Amino acid sequence: MTDAAAWQQENTRALSAAIGWIRDRLQRQAGGDATPEVPAEPAGSAERQAWFRRRRPQAAIETGPAGLRLLTAGGAPQPGTAGAAPDLPPPAFVTLRDRLGLTPFELNTLLLCTAMELDTSIAGLCARVQREPERAYPTFALALSLFDDPAWEALSPERPLRHWHLIEISQPGGTPLTTSRLRADEWVVNHLKGLSYLDDRLTPLVMPIAVAEPDLELPPSQARIAEQIVAWLTRTEPGRSLPPVQLLGPDSASKRLLAGAVCHALHIQPYRIPAAALPSASADLETFARLWQRAGRLLPLALYVETDGLDQAGQRGAANPALPRFLGRANALVFVDTAEPWHGLSDGGLTIDVAKPTPAEQKAAWAAALGAEAGDSPARLAGQFSLNLNTIRDIAGESRDLATPGAVDHERLWTAALVRTRPTIEAMAERIVPKAGWDDIVLPAAETALLHQIADQVAQRNRVYQDWGFAEKMSRGFGISALFAGDSGTGKTMAAEVVANHLRLDLYRIDLSAVVSKYIGETEKNLRRLFDAAEAGGMILFFDEADALFGKRSEVKDSHDRYANIEVNYLLQRMESFGGLAILASNMKSALDGAFMRRLRFIVNFPFPAAAERRAIWQRAFPAATPTAELDFDRLARLDLAGGHIASIALNAAFVAAQTDGEVTMPIVLDAARNELRKIERPIHEPDFRWPPPPARVA
Repeated sequence: MTDAAAWQQENTRALSAAIGWIRDRLQRQAGGDATPEVPAEPAGSAERQAWFRRRRPQAAIETGPAGLRLLTAGGAPQPGTAGAAPDLPPPAFVTLRDRLGLTPFELNTLLLCTAMELDTSIAGLCARVQREPERAYPTFALALSLFDDPAWEALSPERPLRHWHLIEISQPGGTPLTTSRLRADEWVVNHLKGLSYLDDRLTPLVMPIAVAEPDLELPPSQARIAEQIVAWLTRTEPGRSLPPVQLLGPDSASKRLLAGAVCHALHIQPYRIPAAALPSASADLETFARLWQRAGRLLPLALYVETDGLDQAGQRGAANPALPRFLGRANALVFVDTAEPWHGLSDGGLTIDVAKPTPAEQKAAWAAALGAEAGDSPARLAGQFSLNLNTIRDIAGESRDLATPGAVDHERLWTAALVRTRPTIEAMAERIVPKAGWDDIVLPAAETALLHQIADQVAQRNRVYQDWGFAEKMSRGFGISALFAGDSGTGKTMAAEVVANHLRLDLYRIDLSAVVSKYIGETEKNLRRLFDAAEAGGMILFFDEADALFGKRSEVKDSHDRYANIEVNYLLQRMESFGGLAILASNMKSALDGAFMRRLRFIVNFPFPAAAERRAIWQRAFPAATPTAELDFDRLARLDLAGGHIASIALNAAFVAAQTDGEVTMPIVLDAARNELRKIERPIHEPDFRWPPPPARVA
């Protein structure tokens, strides 16, 4: 028989003995001669010994189960065991008494109400004792007359019976309190029977956190934090109000994993609840807090409160008092998942930062998850993406399920990591699917070399920072920032696509209209969300027309200037601490604040293309599948146009040719070029647009 089964059997015997004792007292109080049957237990059992000892007047146990004087098989009193085996926990009603602070009289009253639910003879006995047939139920007056050491304050709202919702009082109309019906709480009755489950008044609001065996294998950096929390909790004095544990940081998955490991070490079942789901009405919140504290003392369990929704909605502190009120009343183990500290939640709590695993730990996690066939994937993935353990294990598991047995699909791993790190910032940024490659862009050799250098630094940053030790000498500036400066249409956006395509990363063009807000502080919050999302490593931030956001700070003449400067100051700090790749594009380089120029690692100038470069751009403007009729690229290169305008001309010419179901010819291209020059209000020299060109003059 397992320990759980043995305890269940002993708990049933002890509860049966307690109910038998209640029934016996009711019998004697009613003046009846009938004696209830002796339970059919094996000879010499603790319950049978206790029963016969109660039946002897000279050794009657008048204090009942509250006195814990039920005898063992050997006949010697054993306080605290109530018939349970020495190596098993005490019965449930003994544990409840100790943890909820019930007096002997209060425990006996609770057992009287419990007996009413479990023994059909109790109702008739209650009616006989109270001399009224309609009162076939327990009352406070009955308990006062039935048990020793009665105490009127037992039914006070501050005493355990009512404070912990152990009993319910039905008091219709003007019925006196002493004669009102008492009923044991359903969950309490089942708990005393040995059924361990969460109260159904709590289950709609909370969800269990499953702690699997792999989740207990934390990386060293997080394992040290878990040990610190466990040590702090075990040092807490018994009976002292338990303050919350605030887990700080943006990665909720790592914090939830850490809380699960702490609860496993303490043999506690964790549950989680969004802070917004806490009852808002004071009475409902008070009931929830008491029921949770009761369950926490008896089961035990812990609560993990997620506040991300409140942080984003600006409902912290006084605007949302439910969480502080709950923590002030819960007096149970509560983890608060928050990006920043909530000040004033509770005195004496533990506030601790929880970060994702370090790059070296992520590399080790990838290697362990992928196995012997991992190859160089752990180094490449850990070098580019910043992921928590759960995400790494999930991606590796999906890859193993879909790949050939014994092999690792490196391309699928990279794509899966990209998808997992793709942020939900579509309202503030547009994801550009990069299609341009190195062969599609035409730049001078020096600028092309700078683009290659940017891509190489992003690809090798983990080796330089982590493996070669530069991270130990630097506290900021791990990211790579570049400025693409040049006139409109010179290829700045295409260059960003080329770098993103080479690195196989997502490219997000920032929508400045959605980021910049007229409300004070909102612009900084939006920028923080952008940078935090990009920190995971799977995206490149592209600030087009960056001079609108990164402009020079001005002299403070009014409050608008002051707050505008604050936004620029925040950007200066965030750019320096950013760990990814940020590209700024502007055709007004001189408008940027000088402090940004120092923090930029690369500045790539995009000059207006010369004739030879324009010819190369024209040659690449038409896809291979486009039908063309011997275009004169030398003639087209004479048109003083940038690459962006050339691309627009080629596209418009293709649509004209498609409408006539013909080929793209020189007249069509020249006509499209004429329209483009009119659009940008450039002068048109008509002889340049004649086709075929007029014959050259002979001197």
